[in-house]
Amino acid sequence: MKIAVITGASSGIGKEVFRQLPPSLGVEEVWVIARSESNLRALQSETTLPVRALPMDLSVPSSWEEYRNLLDAEQPQVVFLANCSGYGKFGGVEEIALAEALGMVDLNCAALTAITLHTLPFMGKGAKIMQIASVAAFQPIPYIAVYGASKAYVLSYSRALNKELKPRGISVTAVCPFWTKTAFFDRAVKKEGKRPVVVKYAAMYNPVKVVKRAYRDLKKGKDVSKYGGIARLQAFACKLLPHSLIMKVWMRQQKLKKYEKLMQENEK
Repeated sequence: MKIAVITGASSGIGKEVFRQLPPSLGVEEVWVIARSESNLRALQSETTLPVRALPMDLSVPSSWEEYRNLLDAEQPQVVFLANCSGYGKFGGVEEIALAEALGMVDLNCAALTAITLHTLPFMGKGAKIMQIASVAAFQPIPYIAVYGASKAYVLSYSRALNKELKPRGISVTAVCPFWTKTAFFDRAVKKEGKRPVVVKYAAMYNPVKVVKRAYRDLKKGKDVSKYGGIARLQAFACKLLPHSLIMKVWMRQQKLKKYEKLMQENEK
């Protein structure tokens, strides 16, 4: 049985990856993973393919073994894996609770790695992997430090993995969206009445278009996918300019010096 596995499929980019799943992949069943079982089951109405809902919290390591045990039991041929689970939290390094900071690392990095490695033995020639990174992966970002660093890991890991898996005929594409209109911000920017870190969004892209471009780049075998002129310009600038300058521009753009001053005053 040929299957696709999509984590974070209940919302945001993950849900759009599910919706746009191309017939050319030859998928016979879709395994969807997220915390909400009801949201996962609702996906069945959006496709003619059989959908297997796997309610799991991938930030918990035991779920990775649960997933591997299911693969061992079913012995499917995984033709497509999309790791879309992840979250961000914006704020100073001392503002964000340790559990939240480590949660980003666990879900964005450790879970992605575990799901990938558990899936690879069930993938053959022609299989494809899509990993959701971010334009944030190209630069250090003050006040979004852990999230940006976690996405840098995803980008680096995915590009190296793409190179390693070429002899097996498996391709890996790291998708690096710019600001994209999803429920991501509900958790990322919530500040309980405080001034948010991000006050200026240079662009806010449509997830439908981001994923459409991602699938096109996946088909071409590209190791990185970026949608939108601003996203490509940002990534290019981060290659050319010193990161110290990039961070200075970011701080000025978001008026983070004023943010720092407000935080200091609140501590007095």
